[in-house]
Amino acid sequence: MFLVEFVILFVVFMGSILLVQGTRKIPVQYAKRIVGNKQYGGVRQYIPLKVNAAGVMPIIFAQAIMFIPMTLAGFASSDRMSNLARVLTDHTGFWYNFIQFILVVAFTYFYTAVTINPTQMAEDMKKNGGFIPGVKPGKKTVEFLDEVMSRITLPGSIFLGFVTILPAFAMIIGIKQTFAYFYGGTSLLILVGVVLDTLQQIESHLLMRHYDGLMKSGRIKGRTGGGQSMY
Repeated sequence: MFLVEFVILFVVFMGSILLVQGTRKIPVQYAKRIVGNKQYGGVRQYIPLKVNAAGVMPIIFAQAIMFIPMTLAGFASSDRMSNLARVLTDHTGFWYNFIQFILVVAFTYFYTAVTINPTQMAEDMKKNGGFIPGVKPGKKTVEFLDEVMSRITLPGSIFLGFVTILPAFAMIIGIKQTFAYFYGGTSLLILVGVVLDTLQQIESHLLMRHYDGLMKSGRIKGRTGGGQSMY
């Protein structure tokens, strides 16, 4: 059973990495410009739109909203409010996880709409002479980017909501509560994000040192060879 738990945890980590790293690349073609004897533009670049652009913020917002009725129910003495508080404190209950799932999906769309502005992206592309192949600049580009973001945010929000309620499923199948929270929630996404950022920084640092060392060693060898040939 312990090995089964680790296999499930490994699969959850793989899914979380796909969620954090998943992007949709939008091709952008820049027009050629000739300034003097130099040519600018004429290259194709990509706009990476993340599947989960909101990160862990929807989970934090959803958990904060869930605490409000629980706090109000604690100050009330009626039976209805006591039952509501009991439902909202049952982390393995259906209604608690259902409400939290819906809140995470809704806040994912809300936070993505606040942080990503397709209108500004379209204006920046137009100013720099860029356009999406097959899409007219201006309003059509805004509609295209908005449609793409809506499509990729839907599976991202559903998977994020599923990650949020995974600890409840882990506790239902018999995993201890202290270990069950490793299967989802903000702690899992923060851990995955920090590890991926750390690995990217280490890789970029190693590449920089590697190329720097090659350049320095090449220069030193060239100078030494030149000095010996003079003698």
